[in-house]
Amino acid sequence: MVETRIIHPLHNRADLEAPVVFVEGKGAILLDSEGREYIDGLSSLWNVNLGHGRRELADAAADQMRRLAYASAYSGYTNEPAERLAKRLIEISYPNMSAVYFTTGGAETNETAFKVARYYWRRQGQPTKTKIISRIHGYHGLTLAAMSATGIPTFHTMFQPLVPGFVHIVPSYPYRYPGSMAEALEEAIVREGPETVAAFIAEPVIGAGGVIPPTPDYFPKIRTICDKYNVLFIADEIITGFGRTGRWFALGHWGVEPDLVSFAKGVTSAYLPLGGVIVSSQIHGVIHEAPPTERFMHAATYSGHPTCCAVGLKTLEIYENENLIFRAAPLGKRLLDGLQQLRDLPVVGDVRGFGLMCGIELVEDQSTKKPAIGLGAKVLAEAKKRGLLTRVRVGQGGEHPIGDTLCVAPPLVVTEEQIDHIVRRLGESIAVAARQP
Repeated sequence: MVETRIIHPLHNRADLEAPVVFVEGKGAILLDSEGREYIDGLSSLWNVNLGHGRRELADAAADQMRRLAYASAYSGYTNEPAERLAKRLIEISYPNMSAVYFTTGGAETNETAFKVARYYWRRQGQPTKTKIISRIHGYHGLTLAAMSATGIPTFHTMFQPLVPGFVHIVPSYPYRYPGSMAEALEEAIVREGPETVAAFIAEPVIGAGGVIPPTPDYFPKIRTICDKYNVLFIADEIITGFGRTGRWFALGHWGVEPDLVSFAKGVTSAYLPLGGVIVSSQIHGVIHEAPPTERFMHAATYSGHPTCCAVGLKTLEIYENENLIFRAAPLGKRLLDGLQQLRDLPVVGDVRGFGLMCGIELVEDQSTKKPAIGLGAKVLAEAKKRGLLTRVRVGQGGEHPIGDTLCVAPPLVVTEEQIDHIVRRLGESIAVAARQP
């Protein structure tokens, strides 16, 4: 085993016996220290949207560092890259958006969104509106409150109890549940009491929880329910933002505007850590007009980091110049059409996708949809042998089952030939793994 002094995310000693040591990347390809090449089938962690080896992003960081690497953006201070990036994000998001609070990543972003929701209602004279409703299978990060919103039990096991005030409902999940399931939100709000519910948070397309797109009527109904009961709607677009679904942000596919937008990952294509919350004009006004005794006492050292924001500006520029935002739709169709051919394999229960993100749910039996649990890890091992890297959403049984689901979301710069390789290598890997004891 390679000796390491790193405690890794999702740390598991067995994984460290022969770790892959990455040394270089170009486009959708990663190279390890042994000279082996891999297709990056998940944009690393859904975040390297522009692909690896973008010198212009390194140059943007270096240029900014030479002028001003860092300065405080606390109230009374600001910097030009942060101001420019905030303005651009508002322009490309939803028409009702008005201001941005910057963070360094996704979990911190959702923690911030929860605090903004509480702050908003307290400023409105409704301090009992504190609860957050999220969805089973949804993923919102792993800091304590974000983990409590995350609806995947394996992340909770060793860190319980969860933070009080988080309520989980079933999502729109056509393969397992009939109908749009939007009524689950209304039932939860009524059960908990509208006077206690601050916000509902949802990914437009569930990502790490198994790539689960909603039915077309789901989010329009969700918006109506939130309005009916005076509940804020937080769109977690940490994965779906910045072109992953063929739009800058995904709720536009259904003509829906949220109250807050969580973003991270693709805003810098992972070249530097950056995230944030975009808030509506209504929420912005409540924050901006607060008296000193009720000021927004939320802060982080690296909020509005000049170098990170400079890289974010260059990233958005590349998306536009190379038309990558809209490239995801045809590439995603090619990927999904190819993966649909794998339905002939007996262990493939469902193949689904939206834009350039797809999921293959594995089952023990196609007719009963009994989840396959443990098969996904074998498939990943076979895929790695064939030069393809991706991740699996580990399945679960019980009241809310899901089979091991292979998640696929390559960089937006992936080629058609590489997409075809992904399909072929996954097909081979599933077939071989299914024959193993």
